[in-house]
Amino acid sequence: MKVVGITTQQEVYIGSKDRNFRINEFLIITDPYQGDLMGEVVEAQTYNKYIPLSMHGELADSSVIESLKSIGYDIDEDTIYIAKVRLLNEALYPVETGSDVRTPVFHEVKDLMIRSSTDDGLVLGIIKNTDQMVDDMDEEFKDLLYTFESGELKKQRDIPYIFDIRSMHQYPHIGVFGGSGSGKSFGLRVVLEELMKLDIPTIVLDPHFEMDFSQIGDYFPKDEVKSYEDKFKCLQVGFHVGVRFEDLSPQDIKNLLDASSPLTDAMSNVVDILFKRNDSYNSFHNRLKMLAEAQEEGTMDRINTRITEASSNLEREGWQKRKELYISYDKACPYSSVRGIIWRLNRLENEGIFSKDIKPIEEGLHMGKLIVIQGSTRILQVFSTYLLNNLYHKRREYKDALYKKTQADYFPPFIIVTDEAHNFAPKGYDSPSKSILKEISQEGRKYGAFLILATQRPTLLDETITAQLNTKFIFRTVRASDIQTIKEETDITEEEARRLPYLRTGDVFISEALMGRTIFARIRAADTTSPHTENPFDELKNKSKEDDEKFLTIIKDKLPINGNDFINVIKEIESDTKVTYTISTFEEKLEVLVDKGLLKKEKTPFFNVYK
Repeated sequence: MKVVGITTQQEVYIGSKDRNFRINEFLIITDPYQGDLMGEVVEAQTYNKYIPLSMHGELADSSVIESLKSIGYDIDEDTIYIAKVRLLNEALYPVETGSDVRTPVFHEVKDLMIRSSTDDGLVLGIIKNTDQMVDDMDEEFKDLLYTFESGELKKQRDIPYIFDIRSMHQYPHIGVFGGSGSGKSFGLRVVLEELMKLDIPTIVLDPHFEMDFSQIGDYFPKDEVKSYEDKFKCLQVGFHVGVRFEDLSPQDIKNLLDASSPLTDAMSNVVDILFKRNDSYNSFHNRLKMLAEAQEEGTMDRINTRITEASSNLEREGWQKRKELYISYDKACPYSSVRGIIWRLNRLENEGIFSKDIKPIEEGLHMGKLIVIQGSTRILQVFSTYLLNNLYHKRREYKDALYKKTQADYFPPFIIVTDEAHNFAPKGYDSPSKSILKEISQEGRKYGAFLILATQRPTLLDETITAQLNTKFIFRTVRASDIQTIKEETDITEEEARRLPYLRTGDVFISEALMGRTIFARIRAADTTSPHTENPFDELKNKSKEDDEKFLTIIKDKLPINGNDFINVIKEIESDTKVTYTISTFEEKLEVLVDKGLLKKEKTPFFNVYK
């Protein structure tokens, strides 16, 4: 392998007669004046004069062809392999043409490839096309993982990609981008498994109910199965966790109500005026309701009439209280705004938001667990606004107290993970959860609060937050606008951007600030599987088969069935099994079993016989 053609300090062409090149593989150029220079293949081509690929009969640059001729390549006879190599570090001078090129050994690339030990980092996958360097790799980096390719589990054959979790203190926050079916959720699952192995407190907002880690992958050898049962906890908003109303501030209340349905300025004013510190749900709701009922009467005279006509002391006291509220607040709190607050409050109460508290989440974080919070996207937007504000400020107060040398309860550092992140921090308009996520993205590093945000549409994610994501995992992406956003936010090259729409599921470009460059990797096989892994078309097929077998079991002892005796057979089935059929439905089911070869049908002059 030799350097050919015109060279620069950043890029060179390499030619070979007998060795083909792979994109993203590493090579060392032995420059006689500058020593060893490490480079990465960014384009690979083969060339043969008599089998041209381009319209003009030549694929490579003419200067490269001339250079090949001059150093002894017979381009009229041989197939020549050509690679464009980009140096990892810019050379002082253009590389000497004719320099020898060789493949590196592991110790020459170790500092480039591996920035963390297996005990302190996240073992996420392999660095592609590094298999020629693994023979002399340190034992601690061998046989760490499997990859899943072409439906098979394959042993590690490349250098592992280990993410240095400690580096997040300098380079905080991770973005996971990729279209549907690209392996984005699969990659996120692997990241979460690694966080659980290190007992790092983590909160996961799970709108798809898929981040359950109790189901072990059936493709793993039995003796290598890892269980995460004690490492995570799934909690549903409204069932297991919620908001303790007495702990809310007026701003918390407004955030929650606004997430339920946007508030007007007048409604916001109603909350400021009517909400009192330490109000319970009932006391606040009753205050609103009594004011609304007084406003419905419309005038003081009608309210006084209700007081005088009251049939009991309790009713009289109630209307007296309504009168006081009406006098104090009617002018400052319009009726329509009061009703709007009541409607939003009822909606949150009906969804169970106020029925629980966040104590199980805090306890789980203190124990170093991964806490998966499940609910619909809208419910999670409502709940996360309160939750993240609460937890982040507890951590912040603890760190501030340490700095001021005052007393404060310990609260651990933690990571916030969410899929469909563009729903929680959208670009172009405000949402309640966006403000706290933006605050954590900008200031969380100092306090030990970090973000891992996954989305199919990075273009729709708030730009301030996107700019703070120092590490980005980029899976297959097809939309031009998303690819453009990725190019702006990472150091991904033009060649790599062109490859994005064609990446295999599970292949990923990782742009990591600590590395200072983009690497091409493949995510390892996950130890656990999503509850939603069954193919929906297999589900249909299995359900149909199950229904057929069930129906066959019901009618088996009643065969043969005559076409003029359906009513009696249906009555027998109903008395035996409590399952009812109409005559037409029953006949259809019999015909389906005939079509599938499970029953035979004989035609007689008067009716059909099924046997």
